[in-house]
Amino acid sequence: MTLARKGHWTTVVGLVLLGGVYVRAVVFTPVERLQGPAQKIFYLHVPAAVWTELAMVLVGVASVVFLFLKDPRLDRFAEASAEVGTVFAAIVLTTGPIWGKTVWGTWWAWDARLTSTLFLFFLYIGYLLLRGAVGDAGARARYAAVLGICGMALVPFIHLSVYLFRTLHPQPIILKPSAPSLPPSMLVTWLLSFAVFTVLYVGFVMQRYALGRAREEGDDG
Repeated sequence: MTLARKGHWTTVVGLVLLGGVYVRAVVFTPVERLQGPAQKIFYLHVPAAVWTELAMVLVGVASVVFLFLKDPRLDRFAEASAEVGTVFAAIVLTTGPIWGKTVWGTWWAWDARLTSTLFLFFLYIGYLLLRGAVGDAGARARYAAVLGICGMALVPFIHLSVYLFRTLHPQPIILKPSAPSLPPSMLVTWLLSFAVFTVLYVGFVMQRYALGRAREEGDDG
């Protein structure tokens, strides 16, 4: 089975599992006492947000190693991860305002967490635009690697922004030094959702990597 086919079926499995997780979230997971049914967005929004950041971290790590090894496979992976991260960032920036409007009474607030996440989304877009604008493959890979490293450097600031500034966005209730601040049933649902988003990330990247490899082989031919 080709890498593209493996990626396709991995993605299909991930989407089916995501549907199952959301059935669990809506039907079998307790309703949060203060936020009500709107809190169910948590099981989509937060895993997508975590993978938005992790995808950029992986772009940055691949970019650092690429600058030393000049291995085109690393550049190809960074491109694939950036495209998937862009999709996840779009999910975050769509679900966040819907949740925020219900809980905070406003669609958007220019606080540190929201603004820095939006900036990360723009970095993703800029990364992809840069790759499309530079014709020379070597220069394209080097320039993109530098921008990918800059994006990776932004990720810790995004995570710590809720500690450094006063924001509407709550502090982490799972990814923090102490134990998660969630009832066990909610935590299990979130962990399942995060696992499904991991499957989706892998499936999407495999497909995009295979597409990039086929495109390069076509150009060489």
